[in-house]
Amino acid sequence: MADNGMVSVGDLARALDARSWGDTALRVTGAAEPAATQPVSAGGGTIAMAMAPKYAEALKPGSMAILAEGMDPEAYGLKAAIFAPRPRLLMAGLTKAFDPGPDIPAGIHATAVIDASARIGPGAAIGPFVVIGPDVMIGANARIASHVSIGRGSVLGDDIVLHPGARIAHGVRAGHRLILQPGASVGGDGFSFVTPEESGIEEIRRTLGSREDIRQQHYTRIHSLGGVEIGDDVEVGANATIDRGTIRATRIGSGTKIDNLVQVGHNCIVGDDCLLCGLVGIAGSSKIGNRVVLAGQVGVSDNIEIGDDVIAGGASKIFTRVPAGRVILGHPAVKMETQMEIQKAMRRLPRFAQQLAKLQETVTRLLDKTGKDA
Repeated sequence: MADNGMVSVGDLARALDARSWGDTALRVTGAAEPAATQPVSAGGGTIAMAMAPKYAEALKPGSMAILAEGMDPEAYGLKAAIFAPRPRLLMAGLTKAFDPGPDIPAGIHATAVIDASARIGPGAAIGPFVVIGPDVMIGANARIASHVSIGRGSVLGDDIVLHPGARIAHGVRAGHRLILQPGASVGGDGFSFVTPEESGIEEIRRTLGSREDIRQQHYTRIHSLGGVEIGDDVEVGANATIDRGTIRATRIGSGTKIDNLVQVGHNCIVGDDCLLCGLVGIAGSSKIGNRVVLAGQVGVSDNIEIGDDVIAGGASKIFTRVPAGRVILGHPAVKMETQMEIQKAMRRLPRFAQQLAKLQETVTRLLDKTGKDA
């Protein structure tokens, strides 16, 4: 984007590898919804996201818009347009062009506490009250907002963006372009405890539910000696947590995106280019393949494996291994088509119950009549 915060329609189209139309010299100051746009003034204006006819109806004549291929800009009275062969992909490029990111001045703020042994790459912007521990290594062009802490010996790549209040514990290794949203926590201890004797949890796993002897139990902490290893281009949402491993590291593959309030337990392995949506919980030592999508509130039991390219619908609860490529849904999770049949059958149950009651009445009358005739 240009230094003055504006870019021409033509330049923006070329940057997005998209086709433009109309007065391509018009200046774009930002993006807006169709109803919020105004006719372009001499100083430029916002460009509307109107990539379907139902959205384009709200466009103002004389404005600019991003349209889907096949839509007619003249029909909406536009001055300029950009055509999106894949609208959501173009939206990604457009929003990136106009996103200034967190407001962190270049250089290191006077209140930041950085250990003398830490090594910070060139081009860093480090905000107030940041704490960086001993032997930390951070690559070039880091943007670290206020109140972030990075623990001893952690190694982070180039172009990282750590939003306010993010926490990175000791012994974490992450690649380039890591993004941590506010409050994200990476490298906290795993939830690992043991009892001197067989615990109630271990007992019911063995007996499948029955309790032989309920007794007082005391939990002893199992310390977390492993770290966390994160690939390139990973994003972790606000208040999401990734626990460190017990002995080996918890691992998150390159390109994976983790939403707000997600919990990844100790020793888990998450593959490349996965999407873990809000409130997903993955229990310890589970293995998630590549390109897996876990929709909101999906729960994954401990010590199971989910194959590549699995998609789990919202609120699914996964208790057993899932083979690669399967689409699952439900509690417990089964094939989506099976779950749809289950739901249909459940909706029929009240009718079946009425029919059964009528059948029982009929059978009772017949038996009564047969008894009287005898």
